[in-house]
Amino acid sequence: MKIKPLLIGLSLSIGTMTSQNVLAQDIVFTPRTSGEASVSQQIGITEVKVNYSRPHVVSPQGQDRTGNIWGTTVPYGFTNLGFGTSTEAPWRAGANENTVITFSTDVSVEGKPLPAGSYGLHFAVFEDGKATAIFSNDTDAWGSYFYDKANDALRVDIQTTEVPQTDLLTYSFTEAKVNEATLALDWDKKRFPLKISADTPELVYQNFQDKLKGDDGFNIQSWLAAANYLAQNKIHLDEALNYANAAVEGQFFSQKNFNTLSTKAGVLVAMDKKEEATIVMDEALAASGVTINNYYGYGRQLIAQDMDAKAMEVFKTANKKWSDHWLAPHGLARGYSANGDFKNALKYEKIAHERAPEGSKPFLEGYLKTLEEGKDFN
Repeated sequence: MKIKPLLIGLSLSIGTMTSQNVLAQDIVFTPRTSGEASVSQQIGITEVKVNYSRPHVVSPQGQDRTGNIWGTTVPYGFTNLGFGTSTEAPWRAGANENTVITFSTDVSVEGKPLPAGSYGLHFAVFEDGKATAIFSNDTDAWGSYFYDKANDALRVDIQTTEVPQTDLLTYSFTEAKVNEATLALDWDKKRFPLKISADTPELVYQNFQDKLKGDDGFNIQSWLAAANYLAQNKIHLDEALNYANAAVEGQFFSQKNFNTLSTKAGVLVAMDKKEEATIVMDEALAASGVTINNYYGYGRQLIAQDMDAKAMEVFKTANKKWSDHWLAPHGLARGYSANGDFKNALKYEKIAHERAPEGSKPFLEGYLKTLEEGKDFN
């Protein structure tokens, strides 16, 4: 009697599953043909993790299936696998039990929202190169034999691409940024890419809201970090100002110093309240413990905000306070350069170069060259 290949593979899978369960009870177990693996990636503060099993293009019986995976080993579309309860089963996207993907926060997959949690991952593969990724709420099933579309949490359509031969099925993150990443499944010569994105700034803000109610809320640095982050990302600016104000005054940990006041000024700049920010920064520069680095950094910020005249004032004040420091003439050079006075800028940059420590001279030489060409080096 000739047994169909599908049923051979199925009997082997079930046999492996059964023997492992029995042997596990006896404290020993045998290795699987398709070994277990996992891959994870942080997207901002979101963790994405995939647990899966890795089949080889060479079957357990020694058959080389290179170039013959799609449409045969992995049937196209939705099929009846001849076992279990599913009559329209997609591919299990791996081997053995469900491939399981877990998101620690809410995400979007290919632009469609998906709540935080764990999902059984499946693919319906089509002959034209397209595929449908399926995220099922059922994570405990064996393969796709018990797949039920009623348990779908999300379906997204993607376009597969051709890649170099990948004998061992592999999940990897081919791209990772602070707000998004691309998860790719490679097997044989086919890649299944999934773009996963997270609203990292909003998630961080929600995290601040929670953390500042706990132990972290007793630390002034937590409030400053929260205010700075929101200002840099220009979100929830009213709340950022509340955080900054709390660091400056009104709380047991509050302090009026350059760090807290400059943080508040940064929030005001993000709110496009530059005049108010300037007043706060004047107070910050008058605080005790202010250094030439504080003045220099503030001058650079003003240039970035196209407030070149105010920057020049700051650099001149720094030059009076720290007349022997190399950053004083270097700041003046920046100020004059920003205001288009390259002659004076070159003059003070030469003085800065003479005073600067050896490690700082090389980048100053680049600035000198730029000024000699009559160009702004800011």
